[in-house]
Amino acid sequence: MVRAQRVLVLLLSFLGVLLETSWAEEQLVNLTRLHMFVDELPDMPLLKGFDVVDGVPKPKSLKIGMYMKKWRFHRDLPATPVFAYGTRKRTATVPGPTIEALQGIDTFVTWRNYLPSKHILPWDPTIPTALPATNKGVPTVVHLHGGIHEPASDGSAEAWFTAKFKDRGPAWQKRRYRYRNQQQPGNLWYHDHSIGLTRVNLLAGLIGAYIVRQPEVEDPLRLPIGEFDRTLMVFDRSFRTDGSIYMNSTGNNPSIHPQWQPEYFGDAIIVNGKAWPQLKVRRRKYRFRIINASNARFFRFFFANGLRFIHVGADSAYLGKPVGTKDILLAPSEIADVVVDFSKSKNANAILANDAPYPYPSGDPVNIANSRVMQFLIADHSELDTSRVLARLIQYPAPDLSSASRTRYIAMYEYTSDTDEPTHLYLNGKSYEAPATEIAKAGTSEVWNVINLTADNHPLHIHLGLFVVLEQRELVNVEKFKDCMNKLNDAVKCQISKYAVVKRVDVPAHEKGWKNVFKMRPGTVTKIFLRFAYIHSNASYEFDPTAEPGYVYHCHILDHEDNAMMRPLKIVL
Repeated sequence: MVRAQRVLVLLLSFLGVLLETSWAEEQLVNLTRLHMFVDELPDMPLLKGFDVVDGVPKPKSLKIGMYMKKWRFHRDLPATPVFAYGTRKRTATVPGPTIEALQGIDTFVTWRNYLPSKHILPWDPTIPTALPATNKGVPTVVHLHGGIHEPASDGSAEAWFTAKFKDRGPAWQKRRYRYRNQQQPGNLWYHDHSIGLTRVNLLAGLIGAYIVRQPEVEDPLRLPIGEFDRTLMVFDRSFRTDGSIYMNSTGNNPSIHPQWQPEYFGDAIIVNGKAWPQLKVRRRKYRFRIINASNARFFRFFFANGLRFIHVGADSAYLGKPVGTKDILLAPSEIADVVVDFSKSKNANAILANDAPYPYPSGDPVNIANSRVMQFLIADHSELDTSRVLARLIQYPAPDLSSASRTRYIAMYEYTSDTDEPTHLYLNGKSYEAPATEIAKAGTSEVWNVINLTADNHPLHIHLGLFVVLEQRELVNVEKFKDCMNKLNDAVKCQISKYAVVKRVDVPAHEKGWKNVFKMRPGTVTKIFLRFAYIHSNASYEFDPTAEPGYVYHCHILDHEDNAMMRPLKIVL
């Protein structure tokens, strides 16, 4: 009853905000009037997650706050109110500082919430949402995406807290997170993960990159380093003429959810906090760690002048060998680790472009604004380049199917209203609050068959575990199978083997390594080999993975995750 009363109070307040802001929604920036490629690509501030004492690396403690401030996304846009990560308000950025950790050395972070009493974006209290008892403050909690660490430092959706820890979620345990960095070297990123507010908190700016380095393993690879090794965090936003971020304030089913809509899309493409930036590069190889930090937008990146990508890693792990491609399809939260050789360009500039429909795969075609990402201005003369892309990178053990302790079926559902508009999405037909049904044993492997019964491509992210995609098959007679699943919610009883008998969908070569996100295409069943152990060693976890509040797995389209395409994942010994 208390929660219902709080929801009613928040809803009435929210409706008042809608009336106040609806007039402004017509005052959107005409993006065709903004010049592209006029701002230089920023390099985000670097925070070392370790100290060096007498030549020996030691653990380090960081204090990182979340602040409301103004950020200029484009030379000709007014400054935008944002939420930003940083060690102080003056230096906080969007994205936040890049944290550089060292494999095997602890990084401790105390995350501090300095956000105001009210959000800068509309949100919907009718979906499962963090609700402070005081009805004041912006709940936040930080998840290190791709990290392998204790549950209390994982950023549980229910471990949220407001400014000065005045209100705390039911799973909140401590202020100081411990990232052990015992996993393989690779690319991670940190972002807000508070229940029901993930989409608006990330949209407001709460994102940042995190790199785990292991010099003794990585240096022999001779990949580009230093100024030739850049992180690119790419996302989309729309703006009002006053510079503020535009997010819809009316839901697709306003009588059910006043504000929630199934996907957010903005037309301005932002890279490292600037809309359509430009970067001067030399005629040589560069390494780009590309993170899709969008709420819902897929990108299919390609160079307009034909330059190619050489993939050396995917998500948080290196590949066994490099793979060349002419384009990259990157879902929200996926990471592509690539090398681009600008000495191969016949032009003095190269535009990184995008042609992915939105929603993906059957939505609207790209327009002038969202089909361009950034521009590279290439020096006239080639130079000596000692970096290489070797034929062998880092070899991790291949999946051993005989070692799988069990096989599971995970079904993705979308539910609609009488007007055929989405109302919510579930995994296995269960809400987030329902007791855990995926209970795995630490140190073991499992086979999951992920069945996508929706029309969307869902990037599935699994906390703690890493997986390899074994195959993806199109389903036949999908509607008949879906009817059975809607009634029984049991893939075995619905005889899935009768429906997954034909065409295999090719898994791209650069996505056949170990990943923590994969694109579950509509109308398919995707078989993955999931490992709840380190992939680079036989060592046991240095922490207790069975502790509360456990872990989760979810769709990483944030609007889906919030309502409520996320399920608990429990680990036992």
